[in-house]
Amino acid sequence: MSLVGVAIRVPSNERTRRRFLRTAGTISTIAALGLGGAGTGAAQDDGDSSAAGDGPNVDSEYAAVYEESIDSVVLVSVAGMSAPDGGGRGGIGTGFVLENGYVLTNNHVVEAAAEGGIELQFNDGEWRTAAVVGTDVYSDLAVLEVEDVPDVADGLSLADFRPVIGQEVLAIGNPLGLDASVSQGIVSGLDRALPSPTGFSIPAAIQTDAPINPGNSGGPLVSLDNEVLGVVFAGAGQTIGFAISAQLANRVVPALIEDGDYEHPYMGVGVRPVGPSVAEEIGLEEATGVLVAEVVPNSPADGVLEPAATGRPGTGDVIVAIEGTPIPTQDQLSSYLALEASPDETVEVEIVRDGERGTVELTLGSRPEPERQRPPIPGGPGPGERPPGPRP
Repeated sequence: MSLVGVAIRVPSNERTRRRFLRTAGTISTIAALGLGGAGTGAAQDDGDSSAAGDGPNVDSEYAAVYEESIDSVVLVSVAGMSAPDGGGRGGIGTGFVLENGYVLTNNHVVEAAAEGGIELQFNDGEWRTAAVVGTDVYSDLAVLEVEDVPDVADGLSLADFRPVIGQEVLAIGNPLGLDASVSQGIVSGLDRALPSPTGFSIPAAIQTDAPINPGNSGGPLVSLDNEVLGVVFAGAGQTIGFAISAQLANRVVPALIEDGDYEHPYMGVGVRPVGPSVAEEIGLEEATGVLVAEVVPNSPADGVLEPAATGRPGTGDVIVAIEGTPIPTQDQLSSYLALEASPDETVEVEIVRDGERGTVELTLGSRPEPERQRPPIPGGPGPGERPPGPRP
């Protein structure tokens, strides 16, 4: 199952293509594809927001945020490049207009698009052809540009603050191709590491219980103050979903607009958590930090950090802080590098080596091009599974 969403193509000359997706026949097709039902709590716009004034006056914060946001949320329809068998990859996802007029979505939504094969439909029914400005596979973000954004799309702002666990949020998008849908939940967790096609995890992600399904990818996760807290990445089922944090997007998006790509900081280590048994072997008083299990040859960490030796308990450096910021877990190491560090920056790394605390200086590099790409895990990590540890 593609995370892009619903691999259903409808003739592009139909202005009401999204309404077609809501017919009984389309729902049957979705079920046949094994995509399941729409998320609990999802509500659809009938395509005419003015009709809302004909009904009762509902006093709802959710309705107010939805009305303020929906005109800037778009359906992303992708016509895919031809495959060797004569077919093509295509699908449906979500995106949203930023205040500067560019459109933000997931890289995996548009990465297989043929030239001229990305079309956006706005809430007023208007269609636009979009061009890719820049993409970043490591954060799974892509910036699109259209020549003439409809006047109704004022644009949404990316939050410049860290959300709070328990904070109410709304996910707005096109789950299973059902346009202009909204689902409600809370921020369930922070600093999650998500699987990506690169072998590196996507850091600093937000976990939410707002129902998210294929087709939501690339849409906004908004606060009740109508600020975008994250870009929806995937729904994992079991009432768990994820979003790429606005904090990371605020670093990546300007570079994508300016240069077409973004350079991520890179240490060149493989790490694993420090549990009680490892802490005892290393000589730590408490189980905290990350053990350097591998150092990539010719990487910034090569010759600076010492990896654990196979079959030799108690060896290897344990990273406990960077620039005075505690690094208790793998996920927080990835989050620190993603949100606080930059390539070519020299950082002070506090380590425990042979039971003694000390510091080393390490000059960060830029992540190399991925050697091979793997498709993202459909729906995200499943029950009982954990995303792979970060490779900073």
